[in-house]
Amino acid sequence: MTRNIAIIGGGIGGLCLAQGLRRAGLDVTVYERDRTPADRLQGYRVHIDPNGARALHDCLPAPLWQAFLDTTGRHSGQDFGFLTEQLRQLALIEAPEAADPADDHHSASRITLRQVLLSGLDDVVRFGKTYERYERLPEGRVKLFFADGTSATADIVVAADGGNSRVRKQYLPHAERVDTGITTVAGKFPITGETRKLVARRLLDGPNSVIPPSGMGFFTAPHDLGDGVAHGGFGVTEQEGALMDNSSSYVLWAFGASGAHFPADISEMSGEQLKTTVARSIESWHPDLRRVVGMSDPDTVTLLPIRTSIPIDAWPATNITLLGDAIHSMTPMRGIGANTALRDARLLCAALTGALTGGGDPIEAIAGYEARMREYGFAAVRDSLRAAEQFVGGGRVGRMGFKTFLRVVQRFPTLKAKAFA
Repeated sequence: MTRNIAIIGGGIGGLCLAQGLRRAGLDVTVYERDRTPADRLQGYRVHIDPNGARALHDCLPAPLWQAFLDTTGRHSGQDFGFLTEQLRQLALIEAPEAADPADDHHSASRITLRQVLLSGLDDVVRFGKTYERYERLPEGRVKLFFADGTSATADIVVAADGGNSRVRKQYLPHAERVDTGITTVAGKFPITGETRKLVARRLLDGPNSVIPPSGMGFFTAPHDLGDGVAHGGFGVTEQEGALMDNSSSYVLWAFGASGAHFPADISEMSGEQLKTTVARSIESWHPDLRRVVGMSDPDTVTLLPIRTSIPIDAWPATNITLLGDAIHSMTPMRGIGANTALRDARLLCAALTGALTGGGDPIEAIAGYEARMREYGFAAVRDSLRAAEQFVGGGRVGRMGFKTFLRVVQRFPTLKAKAFA
């Protein structure tokens, strides 16, 4: 019996799952609210860790896996630095390059990655479908309703519709997502032949956590494509591609603090005003950090309130399940949100493929997936929240958190920590 799988949401996790299910010959449809593949032509780089890389390798056809590798930044971001606000290096966490790219770290354009994931899914992804609600039919199938007045039915529904998931709000209304009280402002410092000479080499060589003495934090990460021509845009026009963040190299920076640190009207500020606000907060910092902020295009500067899911107890498995931010939304402070969603996609793809091609019970397969997903997913939520609190802890608390983290890292044989202070 052929079973149709509906995925609500065409983000990184949902599309990775769709690629894997399609590769296995299963009937899958993605319902995406964007009107066209080119609607999301803005965003920042995403760090793909070995969990995410392995998921992409296992779910994508070989040509698309290679396309992903071809479009990743020159610096994979394996070496993570800890710096003071005066750029004194406290420590450098080194990870050796993996022999297999599927077990390695990669710096990817979020937009380019989505374009890769959309490739070959023209008959799978339905654009312009804003999901509203579902109803269970007497025979057990699920009827989906969309804002344009249309509907569809499916045997299995996967919520991949992000932190504000409408599926979750109906299916698990007690699963809350709350504001952490932390606000970040992020932007992009362009990397060119000239700007490379203007900042410390460490800011171009890998990600860094800047630990200032007061209650704030600062993060940098390069997305460096080198000085050559950027890779193509996978199905978007040349004009559209020029707007994409894969068309140039940059250093992503993010400044974070408690909401009380910022002006009351920060949510109404323009990019230029946000940049000015951050510049005032770091006016005593090293000139290179001030330069990274000051030379950023205001159009790239964005306000990012930090929210997180609250872990919940297990729920009975049904033919509706969830992945990624739809169930375990987390702060960005550990850079594992996208990778956890990709890990979900790989695990759920294997579970459904095994059940639907091997004559198994898909509900049991979903139950097994959810048990494992809850364990690592909510652990990631807790870890990222702790990291967020340490990020803006500052002063003695923040440095104590860093020292504790350093002691833990030094216990892992695959990592090498060089402490400088």
